[in-house]
Amino acid sequence: MFIRNQQLQGSEGECLFLWGARQTGKSTLLKSLFKDALWFDLLKSDIFMRYQRDPAQFREVILAEGEDRVIIVDEIQKIPALLDEIHWLIVNHRVKFILSGSSPRKILRSGANLLGGRALRYELYPLSCSEIPQFDIIRALNHGLLPRHYLSDNPKKLIDAYIGNYLRDEIAAEAKIRNINAFGRFLEAAAFSNGEMVNFTNIAADCGVSAISVKEYFQILEDTLIGRYVPSFQKKPKRRVIQAPKFYYFDIGITNHLLKRGRIEMGSESFGNAFEHFIYQELYAHSNYSGENYSIAYWRTTSQIEVDFILGDHKIAIEVKGTDNVQSKHLKGLKAFSEEYSVEKQIVISNDPMDRKVGDIMVMPWRKFLDRLWAGEIIS
Repeated sequence: MFIRNQQLQGSEGECLFLWGARQTGKSTLLKSLFKDALWFDLLKSDIFMRYQRDPAQFREVILAEGEDRVIIVDEIQKIPALLDEIHWLIVNHRVKFILSGSSPRKILRSGANLLGGRALRYELYPLSCSEIPQFDIIRALNHGLLPRHYLSDNPKKLIDAYIGNYLRDEIAAEAKIRNINAFGRFLEAAAFSNGEMVNFTNIAADCGVSAISVKEYFQILEDTLIGRYVPSFQKKPKRRVIQAPKFYYFDIGITNHLLKRGRIEMGSESFGNAFEHFIYQELYAHSNYSGENYSIAYWRTTSQIEVDFILGDHKIAIEVKGTDNVQSKHLKGLKAFSEEYSVEKQIVISNDPMDRKVGDIMVMPWRKFLDRLWAGEIIS
């Protein structure tokens, strides 16, 4: 079992939501942290049907059996009406609830009770390299970092089922999408935009739907934690900058499968894009798990000068290069950015074998960078 970096720090004695896409390991984490909890799994049809028909029964069971125990409700979004009962139990009996789910969309869109700020919010993401003993980056880039997929010797069928049964069918049904085929085409088109600026009009043409529908589809991916935007860094620019956001799927294995990439090896044509996506996943997970919650943006001018990631107010500028020999041509974006902004750190993450310093720019091997990131030495 993997020891996760998400340990729900600061939640002692508090109720909480734990959100995360399917198969990120939410149930496994909660079972390891709360071994004696009373558990309600709403994926089980008998449990779901009972409390969907009569939510009041849930309150009656808690008052009879679980008032002094931690109560875990898994896939809470399937019955939003339970949140009224949970709210009452928190207020009147101080019961501690942990509510986990793969998608807050249904709750948010229904206007359901969010417990009046009485529950903390946490998220769980795919595995990070620091959680995996003897981490294998080539395996990660090819399999993705959902635990079951990373461990599998043949993940193709697992990923295919994940995309077909969950992304295309279940999420489309939850979002009440009528044109399932168009949504399936959109999932593939969005993969081609992975790590790139989003052009709604072009994607709409590829999918045979309107640009408005494409925007709604992207919003569904965000709401269901399947993808997220990376905004453009636009703080008082001197140069004209691109304003369109970039988009990343939540896991690189999903992107690989949708793009029908062949096997990714060091130095292969697809390595660079996959490597950048992997680093983004690590940064995003660290931002949230560490409690720093720094923003992540990218910077690109209209003349195509770019920096991959700008980290929050720390003004840490990061360029990701798949090469094992970073040269001056790879530093142009960082140099241009530092001419406009006061930069705390400038880092190129690469496959170089050793640290180098080129002027004010640090060139760091990817593993050393990530070890230092998770040790708290990059963001300080």
